[in-house]
Amino acid sequence: MKQWLGKSLKHKLSLLIIMTTLVPLLFLGLFSYKTAEGLTEEKAKSSGMNTLRQVEVYLSTMVKDVENMSLFLIGHNGVQNYLKTPESDLLQQTTIINFLTNLAFSKDYVANIIIEPLGTKPPISHKSIAGSDFTDITATIPDYYEQHPKWWSGVHRQWTFEGARKVITLARPIRSTDKYKLIGKVQINLDQGVITRQIRQAALEEGGFVLLLDDKNRIIAGPDEMETNVPLSVYYPNMGSFQGESGFLDYGSGAGKKTVLYNTLSSVNWKLVGIIPTEAYRSQNHYFLILTAVAVSVAMLFVIFFVVFLIQKITKPLSALTAFLKSASPEEPLPAIPVKSIDEVGQLIVSYNRLSSRIVKLTDEVKRNESLKKEADMQALQLQINPHFLYNTLSSIHWLALMNGDAKIADMVGSLSDFLRFSLNNGQEYCQVGQEMMHVRHYVNIQSIRYPEKFVFYAHVDEQVQEKLMLKLLLQPLVENAMLHGILKREGSGEISVRIVNGPQGMHFSVSDNGLGIPAERLDQLRRQLMEAPGENPQPVRKGGYGLRNVQHRLVLHYGKEAGLHIESLEGAGTTITFAIPYVEDSICLEPASFTVNPDSHDGKGRSS
Repeated sequence: MKQWLGKSLKHKLSLLIIMTTLVPLLFLGLFSYKTAEGLTEEKAKSSGMNTLRQVEVYLSTMVKDVENMSLFLIGHNGVQNYLKTPESDLLQQTTIINFLTNLAFSKDYVANIIIEPLGTKPPISHKSIAGSDFTDITATIPDYYEQHPKWWSGVHRQWTFEGARKVITLARPIRSTDKYKLIGKVQINLDQGVITRQIRQAALEEGGFVLLLDDKNRIIAGPDEMETNVPLSVYYPNMGSFQGESGFLDYGSGAGKKTVLYNTLSSVNWKLVGIIPTEAYRSQNHYFLILTAVAVSVAMLFVIFFVVFLIQKITKPLSALTAFLKSASPEEPLPAIPVKSIDEVGQLIVSYNRLSSRIVKLTDEVKRNESLKKEADMQALQLQINPHFLYNTLSSIHWLALMNGDAKIADMVGSLSDFLRFSLNNGQEYCQVGQEMMHVRHYVNIQSIRYPEKFVFYAHVDEQVQEKLMLKLLLQPLVENAMLHGILKREGSGEISVRIVNGPQGMHFSVSDNGLGIPAERLDQLRRQLMEAPGENPQPVRKGGYGLRNVQHRLVLHYGKEAGLHIESLEGAGTTITFAIPYVEDSICLEPASFTVNPDSHDGKGRSS
């Protein structure tokens, strides 16, 4: 197997792609089946809950209508007058009966309406009652209506001229509207058969059915085989309690497992319960399992065939490219390869041809630049005549000033001469830290003569870094920036300090002043300018930012992005600029410049001491 894989890229790609495709495909099939199984169960539950809610809407509307009807009867003038009158009045009875008949005429769920007076007066109903199993709650709880405005009975039988039927009774006390004195009761009987028909019409999954329970979980309506007024626990013992207004729970296990859904009619605390056998939707899962297995198998065969065909198409031009490159000589320019397709492999060959052409052009360009560089070096050697002439002239001016007794002019000219000599430094890019610091002091000395009593300069350089190498002309532009834009623009004298400390991986530099500082908006703009790559922004740099940007670009070009400048400033409090550079390992030949200024310190007036 290992040798078979090692012989050809085609074998590796075929096996890899087939495995990486088939394994997820198998997991996808398993995941799809499990998801479908869960979705089928959720669909059954969701459909069942929707069915319960539809029945709940019907029952809630019916209950609300009956309760409103009872309230209407309590306050009806005819009912009030009949109950308040001690003697029976046939005309009043007939009027009330007609009124009750009209009230219940269009409501098929109203089996009977009874107005029951206190005392010996006969009750009034729109259907004559021959007998009834109804027993009012006051028979067991005499003061029930003192605490509750109404009472719903369980299922009981009632006999009228139409025959016997099961009913559910809503009973309310009737009190006089003037003295709030108990004068009778009203009973509205609901036809349990109408409710049962509505319950049985509710469509659940195959084998499922709906029950209506009262507040004590006794059956009000349901299938024929379940008796009314019997607790549900008789048929389903050890069923968990119903938590909350609605929800579902599982009952039983194995083949007899059932899903129980429930929803509560809050106005009467009845519960609609739907019972669905789990096997009803598991049969759908079995069909989906077979369908998933067939689909996955067909997909696997298709993937294997397609992968083999695709790998053959891909590796054939790659094999031809490999054979062509093997025959090419490394001592000669890379030959152009013919392009036979426009796909990714064809684009790869086109890129290879462009790369080989570009390599030839770059080789010619490097040769041309080397010749130009040698010519520039020759011109630079010729131009050194002018700097030597400038040094000699400044030296003559320096000695003439000394002979005339003008020490300040001599000091200033000497510092300027050394300043310029170090700036050229025979074309060298690196110098010692001590020489860079001396160059800064020459600049400070010149400026202290131009601006006496204007600033005080402090410097601290660790002894370990005095002879370390660094890129030259980094500190002087920062000191110049601090002086011109921080100190000279403020009132009174200021301070400029330079610190160079030794670190575990390099040297850390900081230039600080207590000048005007930089406004926050300008500071953000300056930081963005420093982050730009050299030549990235052709816009002119605002005054005061060119020197910093030049130092930033030289640091990045020689030491990398980690060595860039970091500026911290607070308007009115001063500015601090820091950077860090690694140690230069390669030795660079330097020609030390001659200095005429004591490097140790300056006095508090900005002059060299």
